[in-house]
Amino acid sequence: MEALDLARTQFALTSSLHFLFVVLTLGLAPLAAILNTRWVLSGKRLYEGMTRFWGQIYVINYALGIVTGLVMEFQFGLSWSGLSHYAGDVFGAPLAMETLVAFFLESTFLGLWIFGWHKLPKKLHLACIWIVTLTAYASAFYIMIANSFLQNPVGSVLKGDHLELVDFGALVSNPALILAFPHIIGAALFTGGMVFAGASAYQLRRRTLEWEFFTKSLRMGVVTAAIGSTLAVGAGYAQFGVIDTDKFENNTAAAVGLGFMMELGHLLWFMVVLVMLPLIYWLPKWRWTHVILIIMTPLPFVASILGWMAREIGRQPWMIWEKLTVADAMSPGLTPGMVTASLIGFVAVLGLLAVVDYVLIVRVVRRGPADLALGAPAEERQPAMSL
Repeated sequence: MEALDLARTQFALTSSLHFLFVVLTLGLAPLAAILNTRWVLSGKRLYEGMTRFWGQIYVINYALGIVTGLVMEFQFGLSWSGLSHYAGDVFGAPLAMETLVAFFLESTFLGLWIFGWHKLPKKLHLACIWIVTLTAYASAFYIMIANSFLQNPVGSVLKGDHLELVDFGALVSNPALILAFPHIIGAALFTGGMVFAGASAYQLRRRTLEWEFFTKSLRMGVVTAAIGSTLAVGAGYAQFGVIDTDKFENNTAAAVGLGFMMELGHLLWFMVVLVMLPLIYWLPKWRWTHVILIIMTPLPFVASILGWMAREIGRQPWMIWEKLTVADAMSPGLTPGMVTASLIGFVAVLGLLAVVDYVLIVRVVRRGPADLALGAPAEERQPAMSL
């Protein structure tokens, strides 16, 4: 393969692996915040346990996922310096804001939430997880601003050999952003809801003693998945009114990815909204439905990756639509050997992180709400080993 093909493959694989973490983080954050709110308002131990259980899964996914995001930043300098030179003044602004939001605000308040159990006042502790949720979505919003600029370069003018930002408002109101961001939110809520439903179905099928715990979790997951899938499908169709459909008509790979994503999305929406949601009262009791929910759990991840691939492949051969080609955006002097080395290294690290992430999550799901580290009172914590 040529260096350009290898560089494209590298970015496709690393961004897809990173997106697996992102879509689950965005899906779980508001659910953890809602459960925490119900605990604070009601004072019920059940909701405290649910907050700790699902919050621990969220923390695992966030901690490993944020490392994968660093690789994305590295690649702009390593493989795509042409993009940085030509559009860094425009493209870099929302990326810088995302970094400030994610690495400073979001991480800081998540740390306060993790280590503030039984130390901070309950309402202040609750505020931390809501700030984490809002900053997570703000982070996604800034990323989508940057990506939408690649799809539809607005708010900039050509000065010499590079673009300059002249209207940030145009970036925020970009037609390629307005409907794409709700589509991402819907996909994330759908994914988080199905993880809730699938994990709860697993425990209920095992005849868990925590029947009320996982019954509420399953129903919450199905309702969230129904809302998320409806938003994703609705916003997805609405995008056809603002995007250039020639991107897909003249690009077989993008059209195939889009087609598979739409078919899978339709099937999942039908199953959740028209089958599972009307039967929500009986789902915890009908063990045969638990197998279906478990099987459905990974499918929103697949649909999300297919949708992301269709969006990115549909822009080829342009890095910035009709302004900068992918070939011109690539760093000069790269050889196939150099890109192959970084490709192997990045994919190996991100692939390992993905495996570790899902292994740890599966362990938490199998163990259930017992022996949770997150929010454990001092008397439940393991004593420190003496030196």
